Amino acid sequence: MRLVTFAVDGNVRGGILVGDRVVDLGQSAAGSRDAQPLGVRAFLAANIDFRRAKDDAMVLAAEGAGWLVEDVRLLAPVPDPDKILCIGLNYRDHAEEAGLDLPAEPMVFAKFRNSLIGPTDPVVLPNVPDRIDYEAELAVVIGRRGKEIPESRAWEYVAGVTAFNDISARDMQTATSQWTLGKAIDTFGPCGPTLVTMDEIGDISHLRLRTRVNGRVVQDGVTAHMVFSVPQLIAHLSRAMTLEPGDIIATGTPAGVGFSRRPPVLLGAGDLVEVEIERIGTLANRVTSANGASLVETPSITAAPA
Repeated sequence: MRLVTFAVDGNVRGGILVGDRVVDLGQSAAGSRDAQPLGVRAFLAANIDFRRAKDDAMVLAAEGAGWLVEDVRLLAPVPDPDKILCIGLNYRDHAEEAGLDLPAEPMVFAKFRNSLIGPTDPVVLPNVPDRIDYEAELAVVIGRRGKEIPESRAWEYVAGVTAFNDISARDMQTATSQWTLGKAIDTFGPCGPTLVTMDEIGDISHLRLRTRVNGRVVQDGVTAHMVFSVPQLIAHLSRAMTLEPGDIIATGTPAGVGFSRRPPVLLGAGDLVEVEIERIGTLANRVTSANGASLVETPSITAAPA
């Protein structure tokens, strides 16, 4: 199942993507066109059976319910998470290109809701000189509340995965030992296009991640090169805090980030940065200046086939 959050007719709703149609999540969860709208985070917290909701969505789509995906604006799949937890230096080749030792424990920093944007929304540059960089990441979304989760049971707490771009302002990031200020900037967390549930995507240990800037491939990695696995990250994080449905864990980026390239590839107004993850889909975000100027119109959405 592919969960989305979308805006249409001035309203924001949760939905299920069925082919080229988006079906209202509340209707799918209840199996009725009369049901009230339901957000993705609330859907996960309610522990509604995924298979039943998907089956009902398919029936509703066949009856013509919902909207064509081209007629709605996709937002971040979970636009209102309790937490966005990000992992630094979690790919061996990225640590090597940064000239840093592999971490003995996961390096954790935070983003917040203000950073989240949808798969085609603009990334807005801050009004300060800086070095703006891209980072393709697989994001894991928590589906069940849990604390002190053992590695052996971690997958029971995962709802699904999505694509994430950990846009970073390198000057702010490296000004101190704490990275958050250079990471948690408004619009610096493109996410989507869908939340693909684990029953649909299956094994995620060898997913390919790629980043393109203006059509040029600048990152091309695979999740098998993570230093800490998803179960290890969930066990580590849940030792310190309770993980809630809808929480996002961005699991790190492979080599090829802009500041490490020679010459550097940094983002400026008008650039199109695309993050593609196998079997999930593509983020395609145009970079704009703070006054909203960009050189080219907003790109169209691309979701991986079901």
